Amino acid sequence: MLDGMFSFVLLDTHDNSFISARDAIGITPLYIGWALDGNAWMLLHVLEPIPVTLLIVCLLLYYYCVGSVWVSSELKGLNDECEHFEVFPPGHLFSSKTGGFKRWYNPPWFNETIPSAPYDPIALRHALESAVIKRLMADVPFGVLLSGGLDSSLVASIAARHLSGTKAAKLWGAQLHSFSVGLEGSPDLKAAAEVADCLGTVHHEFHFSVQDGIDAIEDVIYHIETYDVTTVRASTPMFLMARKIKSLGVKMVISGEGADEIFGGYLYFHKAPNKEEFHRETCRKIKAIHLYDCLRANKSTSAWGVEARVPFLDKEFINVVMSIDPEMKMIDTEKNRIEKWILRKAFDDEDHPYLPKHILYRQKEQFSDGVGYSWIDGLKDHAELHVTDKMMLNASHIYPHNTPQTKEAYYYRMTFEQFFPQNSAILTVPGGASVACSTAKAIEWDAAWSNHLDPSGRAALGVHDSAYEVNHRPDVSDTKMMDVGT
Repeated sequence: MLDGMFSFVLLDTHDNSFISARDAIGITPLYIGWALDGNAWMLLHVLEPIPVTLLIVCLLLYYYCVGSVWVSSELKGLNDECEHFEVFPPGHLFSSKTGGFKRWYNPPWFNETIPSAPYDPIALRHALESAVIKRLMADVPFGVLLSGGLDSSLVASIAARHLSGTKAAKLWGAQLHSFSVGLEGSPDLKAAAEVADCLGTVHHEFHFSVQDGIDAIEDVIYHIETYDVTTVRASTPMFLMARKIKSLGVKMVISGEGADEIFGGYLYFHKAPNKEEFHRETCRKIKAIHLYDCLRANKSTSAWGVEARVPFLDKEFINVVMSIDPEMKMIDTEKNRIEKWILRKAFDDEDHPYLPKHILYRQKEQFSDGVGYSWIDGLKDHAELHVTDKMMLNASHIYPHNTPQTKEAYYYRMTFEQFFPQNSAILTVPGGASVACSTAKAIEWDAAWSNHLDPSGRAALGVHDSAYEVNHRPDVSDTKMMDVGT
């Protein structure tokens, strides 16, 4: 019945039993570990007067069969104490009485049945509006993260429409604040400024240089606790932006994570061979998002004491979207449907437009690309200076698990293991081949991808470049989408 994002431990003092649980999707982080000691209760009393810092909520609970069970929102709370620790799975609870996990989140889309509900644009629109409005409840100054892409722009548009009637508006003002980050002249900054102007938000634009980002890499990896290339690339600008946001006194932001997973919005979805594979890939992406975008959004902002809320990952909204026949989600050039067409169409309101059409039908741009293409190129150049060819030659011997395939990946792995050298920590990070944020399974869709593996959106061979050529189309007044190519 709980509706929201949470990670908690609930202690029953009558019998010293406890349960720990994590939200359905894994929006908030949680880890669990086991130690062989028998002194957990003594340690708990020793630590009791010490204030909790850095959002590490670590409760040491004695479990008589194994020693102590440790639960923490960060790896840092476990890595020096536990013999073994792992990611606490989303949608599960752990009971000290049974000593094991139980899944409590079992939505219909978890099974193998391909959904068949008809597409209802009004129902979809109302579901997202409800998810955004729900997250406008706040007793602290807040705003929206705005990249200028479809997802964040829709969230900002809905929030701006409904803010005036909320308690938060009476406390902090009815004009929405928006925030964007990028290299000077980046696609995201230009697009975000345009959207902010259309919506009338109080817009805050933050710039960073490639060197600023490189200088922050070690801090970023320490806070986000992963060496995944895609996550590090995207977390760094978000980390830098969160620091600026916090300096303005803002403590909560609403963000657009999750839309690409549930709608199949990544560019590689252009190559989905059929609706069955399309649907299964969205399921795989949602089930793994706690290791990628949720981790990035939460930890990059929490590092500075900022809370990130994600309406696209609202339980009810996900159920609405995932019940729709995936045929309607597929990119179909013959029917002039680009990625996330059903979401765009749902908010294409002629009488009361949410966004100008050229923004509503703007093509997907991955965050790590959109902040400026030279950002990724700069990271690769930096890694080239620190990782030699000989190091790469021996990579499989040094790192037999999740062996780095590029110098950039090797550099992040080295940095990660400076902070988290334990084998348990290494195993918390996902691996496998990927192109443009795909799962390893989706690489089978196009034989050419196996030779051009890169998490960047530009790696969606033959999709991004050809699509971007027609991105700024002069006339979409009839709501028909131009062929973005494959």
